[in-house]
Amino acid sequence: MTANAKTLERPAVVEYNPFKETWQRFRRSPSGMIGLTILVIHLTIAVTSPLLVPYSPTKIDSKSLTQSPSSEHLFGTDSFGRDVLTRVLLGGRIALLITLTAGALALTWGGLSGIVLGFVGGVIDEAMMRVVDAMLALPSLFLYLLVISALGTSNTVLILMLAFRSGISIVRIARSATLDFVARDFITAARARGERTWNVVLRELLPNVLDILMVQWAMRWSWMLLSFSGLSFLGFGITPPTPDWGLMIAENRARLAFAPWASVFPMLALSTLVIGINLAADALAKAVGLDRSREAPV
Repeated sequence: MTANAKTLERPAVVEYNPFKETWQRFRRSPSGMIGLTILVIHLTIAVTSPLLVPYSPTKIDSKSLTQSPSSEHLFGTDSFGRDVLTRVLLGGRIALLITLTAGALALTWGGLSGIVLGFVGGVIDEAMMRVVDAMLALPSLFLYLLVISALGTSNTVLILMLAFRSGISIVRIARSATLDFVARDFITAARARGERTWNVVLRELLPNVLDILMVQWAMRWSWMLLSFSGLSFLGFGITPPTPDWGLMIAENRARLAFAPWASVFPMLALSTLVIGINLAADALAKAVGLDRSREAPV
């Protein structure tokens, strides 16, 4: 090949991968990696816990009531003689299953609804946002108790209830993010081509606001975990004797003075998971260029 031919060669095109770039920025955050590690540990335990537990989580043993931690029961036993370690390991399964499912539903319906409202605008947008404002004004606990009193406390009800309340907040975030793009040239060109609303939403707008929605989902996951555990603590969540962290704390709180291990260990499990999620969410927000400290809570 001649020298002239070499000068005419086109430079290699490096394909931009936004997910790879986000991951590279995320992994530079020590706190984010710590949070991700904590989260992975909890998820791994939740998946493998049925293979790890040494005892039955529901069998009552009247001979082993409130035993302190020992070689036989590493986390001690509760007021019913059940092994605390077994119940702690299994307690995260139902919490993670319900909140992850609810979070996925909230992200889907809330994100798409907010994008559509931001794109359509007009009277429909204004009317629906007033409904969103009214729903956000309702205290979450009041709404939960109202729904539970009418429909019961099945897993399906808990999932739909958490998904609805969290999705309401995501609607506002998705709409606000969409308004930053609707006046840009590529959206104007899509309108000029006569593309349908859903084509514009799914092909043009969703990829541009997806990073914001994922950060919001991560931020609200910890909120859903605390809400779910709070409902179980109050007796409106998971029903006994199913192992659940909030329920375990409630069942053993009266014996906190002389048998603290039965409440302390599920508290530590819940708090470490929430801390891990928050650390990872903070690092993810910074990786995609968002600042959580500047966001108003909704």
